[in-house]
Amino acid sequence: MSAPSTKTAEALSGALQPSCRQTAAHALTIVRDGVITGEGPTTKGRIHFSRSLDADDAAWCARILTADAVAHQPVSRAEVEALFAINEAAAERSDDGRFDDLLAKAIAHHAASESGLPVPPRNVALSPDTDIEGWAPTQGAKIDTKVLEWIAGQMRGKRRGGHALAAMVATLVGAAALPLATQLPNMFDIGMI
Repeated sequence: MSAPSTKTAEALSGALQPSCRQTAAHALTIVRDGVITGEGPTTKGRIHFSRSLDADDAAWCARILTADAVAHQPVSRAEVEALFAINEAAAERSDDGRFDDLLAKAIAHHAASESGLPVPPRNVALSPDTDIEGWAPTQGAKIDTKVLEWIAGQMRGKRRGGHALAAMVATLVGAAALPLATQLPNMFDIGMI
């Protein structure tokens, strides 16, 4: 994963350095805006095409999500919503799958914590060196049904799915799909996965 240049990172440390989960979600919307327009503070000093997501964009997301102020808090719904918006905004990808991995892990972190399950610190859970299978719930039955429904709602009708995201959702839905079997066709667009 490439990191934003030191010069750019220092210049943006105030705007993109979260102090809480709410400001982290807001900082992610700044990354989203840069992905959409190809302009803005996260794209300064480099060539960036509109509707594209590159390794620097993924690095900005990782840096925001693992900032010291939020490192020991579970990923919030607002942060995951911002990541879904970035995912949807990026028509082109040149990040070697880092963003998809980060998105899947952030969703799993949020889903597990919202379901009352323990989650590791963000710098461990969201690291590209950590396998999601090493900490994420392996049985969907442990995930709150309302959380699964929310995830399904976020994914419904989206054009981008990603293999890491599809695998994570399949894992989470696993056993939980039994009681929801009659509702699943309405919850997921199976063609997307």
